[in-house]
Amino acid sequence: MTDSAANTTGSQKPEARSQNGKATSFFWRPSLLVSGFLFLFGLAHASYAQQQQNLDKVEIHVLPVQGNVYMLVGAGGNITVQAGNQGVLLVDTQFAPLSDKVLAAIRQLSNKPIRYIVNTHYHGDHTGGNESIAKVGTTPNVGPGANLQRPTATIIAHENVLNRMSAPAGVQAPTPTAAWPTDTYVSGQKELFFNEEGIEVIHAPAAHTDGDSIVYFRRSDVVSTGDVFVTTSYPYFDLQAGGSINGVINALNRIIQIAIPKHEQEGGTYIIPGHGRLCDEADIVEYRDMATIIRDRIQAMIKKGMTLDQVKAARPTKEYDRRYGSTTGPRTTDMFVEAVYRSLSGKK
Repeated sequence: MTDSAANTTGSQKPEARSQNGKATSFFWRPSLLVSGFLFLFGLAHASYAQQQQNLDKVEIHVLPVQGNVYMLVGAGGNITVQAGNQGVLLVDTQFAPLSDKVLAAIRQLSNKPIRYIVNTHYHGDHTGGNESIAKVGTTPNVGPGANLQRPTATIIAHENVLNRMSAPAGVQAPTPTAAWPTDTYVSGQKELFFNEEGIEVIHAPAAHTDGDSIVYFRRSDVVSTGDVFVTTSYPYFDLQAGGSINGVINALNRIIQIAIPKHEQEGGTYIIPGHGRLCDEADIVEYRDMATIIRDRIQAMIKKGMTLDQVKAARPTKEYDRRYGSTTGPRTTDMFVEAVYRSLSGKK
């Protein structure tokens, strides 16, 4: 679903399903999705401080994707919702002050308990609502004493997410204990079966951070990527948290391996990015190609002995800047070039 393709007349119209399997009245066209919600996606690139100041004005919009999966758009990272007879599963929780609005949006889809929260990484625009949202949920105990329930929703994440959220004060901003993951995995992937659907939580090593997870809803055929993929900017990877440009490209290739297009590269597997509009495989391929080309250019410049200033002056991102670049804000094009340079040269 490229930007140009999103404005064609042959748009896909996936049908949303409620928890009882009956069709809802939600429908969308890619062209309407791009134009109608583009202003919301601009919020993703405001500074965190500015976002915090404007959160009282933020509205949470519910967009059906396909199967039992929905996308919540507000401020911070996109939220993925899977709703069914067993309850609700969330991928990420946006900022803490938005929790009441997020919960109200979820209740438009289901009145079932919130059972699981999956965090794609540790950053606050994706995990801020963990504490407030988890405490209103419950998790069925499927082990010994299965008639019991955990008093909160289970928070699932890679072990490195827990390590960073529980780091001593001064290493990073303190995170409330109740917001920490309660169920972690170390490598590879974690699997669960919920609402009659297999769900894979797949580790993407050294990508946006060192604890990224990609979440694949197998029956609904939807992938929630976290910040290893965004449509609003060049790739952002946190070098101080173990991120790297090569890890981002590897994660994009993993998503491409999962995704299958329906017709002429449109539709099929739908992809919910960490920030930005709903996508399909063609968008991921385009983004991967861009990241790979820029990576290879900067790598060649490093091999020639060029300094960071010389690399910036050579403008290795030139033809992509109108689409992904920025000269202001927290993630400028120069910052991206510098991050790629340091990632490849080892100069942190």
